[in-house]
Amino acid sequence: METLWIIINVAVMLVLLGVLLWMQKKHISFTKRVFTGLGLGLVLGVILQLIYQADSEVLAKSTDWFNLVGRGYVGLLQMVVVPLIMVSIISAITKLKGKQNLGKISGLIIAVLLITTAIAATVSIVTSLSFDLKAIEIEAGEQEQARGAKLEERVGEVADRSIPQQVLDFIPTNPFADMTGARSTSTLAVVIFSAFIGVAVLGLDKKKPEQADTFRKIVDSVYAVVMRIVTLVLRLTPYGILALITNTVATTNPEEILKLIKFVGASYVALIVMFIIHLILLALFGYNPVQYVRKVLPTLVFAFTSRSSAATIPLNVETQTKRLGVPEGIANLSASFGATIGQNGCAGIYPAMLAVMIAPTVGIDPLSWDFILTLILVVTISSFGVAGVGGGATFASLIVLSTMNLPVALAGLLISVEPLIDMGRTALNVNDSITAGVITGKVLGENDQDVFKRNVDLDVVQA
Repeated sequence: METLWIIINVAVMLVLLGVLLWMQKKHISFTKRVFTGLGLGLVLGVILQLIYQADSEVLAKSTDWFNLVGRGYVGLLQMVVVPLIMVSIISAITKLKGKQNLGKISGLIIAVLLITTAIAATVSIVTSLSFDLKAIEIEAGEQEQARGAKLEERVGEVADRSIPQQVLDFIPTNPFADMTGARSTSTLAVVIFSAFIGVAVLGLDKKKPEQADTFRKIVDSVYAVVMRIVTLVLRLTPYGILALITNTVATTNPEEILKLIKFVGASYVALIVMFIIHLILLALFGYNPVQYVRKVLPTLVFAFTSRSSAATIPLNVETQTKRLGVPEGIANLSASFGATIGQNGCAGIYPAMLAVMIAPTVGIDPLSWDFILTLILVVTISSFGVAGVGGGATFASLIVLSTMNLPVALAGLLISVEPLIDMGRTALNVNDSITAGVITGKVLGENDQDVFKRNVDLDVVQA
């Protein structure tokens, strides 16, 4: 009987995937298909939740099949991340007029990412204090205690590492290992390695121009192939979102959420406030916030469902260049930097909120200015090198809590709602990287305003 129900569940998923395929063949816009996938996934997830309950064996096996589409799509995106970053950054740098431009672009992007992270930490502190969040009020079950013990084991990885040592991790001592994502800082290391290649080509222009031109032609050819692969993968976005959101909703335990509803509510208030601050910043630079939201929403929806800033890089770059008018070089740098530096949600809001919650348990007044200013500074600095995948927020929290001499085990109290809040955090991370790209392009006068004003759909099917 169990097998029959699994077959029925998989059949229903296949029917819904067929609906999206039909919409694609009818040339219905990419955005509409993305939101249709999201809506169908929400409905199916709720129905499965009501029928089987979150811990059902039938549901577990059914979602395992759904993962062929959901996690398979995320895997395909991760497949193209490193080739896209490398070839895009090399191509962009070799087309620059001088090395100084690269420094300006990188400096502006990183400045925006760090400034917004400091603001995010401030917003998180205010929100936490307003909601009167306290770790001591959360009941620790068996699962939470086990999670806390694991966090205490992991803290040794970061507690004894100074800031200079963490900065040294950015250096790609083995770029081929970093291409496999071997470290939390691998994405940033690949960016640095690619930048060195690009700068080296610029240096060849004076000494060996023929070799430099040959290399450029090779890079341009590879770039064209990689972008075609990206286009093919992005066509699958509506299907991936359908499966991902179905799994998330179906396997989320409502009772656990209700127990921690105060923390979940505070988290999303902070995330929404920070998103509004992003829009205000864009408005100050002359961008219509409403039009901006319409253009980036499909990308943020994918980030929300996938919970991976790194996997969102291809869609992030495509949105910046095709919908917002940001040059390819700036878009690739901001998307890549934003996946490992200054993540407003995972490295800004979350660690700051945990610190405020945990501080009273060791006799620290979270209202004291010494604590608040130190926390903002620590959060901002430690936001370097946080992995843009699931678990990045935990890593950032370990760094912040250990630096502030706060017990890291208490962070395990929130394990049951971690996936739910991680969705919002990831979407904010991605929006921050897009914001950094748009602002940088605007300051340097490189953005194409006509592209932003044009009311077009990012329909990768027609690409």
